[in-house]
Amino acid sequence: MSLCVTACGRDSHSPKRDEEPVATQPTQTDPPKLPPAKADPERGLPSAADANAFILSTDAKLREVWTGASRAEWEKATNITDATEQAAAEANAKVMAFETAAIKEARGFRDVEADPPVKRQLKLLALTSTLPAPDDDAKRRELAELAAKMEGLYGKGKYCQDVDGKSVCRDLLQLSDVMSKSRSPGELLDVWTGWHAIAVPMKPMYARFVELGNEGARDLGFANMGELWRSRYDMTPLAFEQEIGRLWDQVSPLYEALHCHVRAKLVQLHGPEIVPPQGPIPAHLLGNMWAQEWTNLYPVLEPYPGEASLDVTAALQKRGYDPIEMVRLAESFFTSLGLAALPNTFWERSMFVKPADREVVCHASAWDVGMNNDLRIKMCIKTNHEDLVTLHHELGHDYYYNNYYTLPVLFQSGAHDGFHEAIGDAIALSITPKYLQQVGLLEEISENEKGVINKQMQDALGKIAFLPFGKLVDQWRWEVFAGTLAPDAYNAGWWRLRAAIQGVAAPTPRGEDLFDPGAKYHIPGNTPYARYFLAHILQFQFHKALCDAAGHEGPLHTCSIYGSHDAGRRLQGMLAMGASQPWPDALEALTGTREMDGQALVEYFSPLMRYLEQQNVGMTCGWTK
Repeated sequence: MSLCVTACGRDSHSPKRDEEPVATQPTQTDPPKLPPAKADPERGLPSAADANAFILSTDAKLREVWTGASRAEWEKATNITDATEQAAAEANAKVMAFETAAIKEARGFRDVEADPPVKRQLKLLALTSTLPAPDDDAKRRELAELAAKMEGLYGKGKYCQDVDGKSVCRDLLQLSDVMSKSRSPGELLDVWTGWHAIAVPMKPMYARFVELGNEGARDLGFANMGELWRSRYDMTPLAFEQEIGRLWDQVSPLYEALHCHVRAKLVQLHGPEIVPPQGPIPAHLLGNMWAQEWTNLYPVLEPYPGEASLDVTAALQKRGYDPIEMVRLAESFFTSLGLAALPNTFWERSMFVKPADREVVCHASAWDVGMNNDLRIKMCIKTNHEDLVTLHHELGHDYYYNNYYTLPVLFQSGAHDGFHEAIGDAIALSITPKYLQQVGLLEEISENEKGVINKQMQDALGKIAFLPFGKLVDQWRWEVFAGTLAPDAYNAGWWRLRAAIQGVAAPTPRGEDLFDPGAKYHIPGNTPYARYFLAHILQFQFHKALCDAAGHEGPLHTCSIYGSHDAGRRLQGMLAMGASQPWPDALEALTGTREMDGQALVEYFSPLMRYLEQQNVGMTCGWTK
């Protein structure tokens, strides 16, 4: 689940402990300073009025090139052809060219005593590019073409086999369906290996992509793209790394307990010759193509079989919900909080189902294509519980756009990118038995302890299981961007981190002729991934604050803010800020605190943690590399 990547709201848009140093209070400082441009000898140093005029002009031009690229990206994502790939590459090259020039021109205003909103826009402009381009037309075009080509390879990826003399090909949706349902290690290994093979052609492209992107980052005054990405959080790059480490330390005991229990169950299911009882879990056995979430294993792990299930897939299908009606249901949650209905154009322009006549990127995403409330989602919706939750998440992005689209374009993003991802997930935490009963999808509510543990296990297999994966994807990229992980060690570095942090291992030897990171959309799509780790922390912190605003009493996991206008006003106040203020200000507006905190997540899952501790008595937990 993610928002789009290029210009859809400008957000660049689902052990062994990490040994980074920990900062209890991150330093709130500017990112590395950029070298100032030379003053015009005829006009002297620029003035505050000059800075204001520059920002007004830049705002208009950014809107033009960003929305142009966004339209081209939308066309490509909803109709993958050589022509749409080329058009997107050309549009993104224009974005890169303008951003490069604008960022360099902005250096001349670094020391100007401009108004605070202007100074913040100048700062955000310096950090706006997820993919900085070299100051060379040919290299810029090459970089844009590489980006488009890799994303196209991913979107068109299929695993083809010879069946009775005919080539039978399956796309990611079909392969993921096998991963979710099969319990045969051989079949799972086959589809896992088949999908990961689609990334092999990307490896030389990605190495060149990194080389060019790093050249662009250096032109802007950063050591590499990783330093640029880590500078976007109103703190130094080092402080951001420390903050990720601090948050992981808060929540990792939950993951370690869950991993221990899941591994033991898989040993029972498959045998110790397939699942090492004290080692990492083979990646193909966890029910998901990337082993990033384990929700499809719930039937194997259900703590108390026979208890009422929260999964309303059967109810949705029985009541004849189609994709549009599922989106309407998700929208009704937001309107129950007092937020506006989605504009008519949303329903006219979105892609809700997979077209039969063309290739598309089914990966769910939310868009404001015109940066003017041109809200859309792109998704191949299936009538099931998982997609209902995803719709709540994606509309969270759209409602963020809806509340800040009148701001200058540089303020049209989340307070930081983790905020954008966290909003929809915080809303989805209110999909409780009570809420589902209120909307007619659940007849009975199971309030007993066994029912609570069942639901928490189901949630944890998605949210807790994801945490180390959310952390390690960018940790791998930071090494790649810094040059400490060379192309001839890309795969080895990927599996080193997955084993060390996630306790997950490759199911077969994976040499450097392969490129397993590229089989995950966000690598060829160049979407920063730390946002998802942060979102999995922040969503619980947001949820707790909104529940307090709604006057909820009782355990945190029982709270739904559905229908609470008080919670809606608190939420809307933060959404409307966009990126106009540093993220601690936005966090304080919603939660009353200026520090991200994993304690709400720990509180939410406290019933499950007690259950896991009981189940793991006598077990050897943890794993060796």
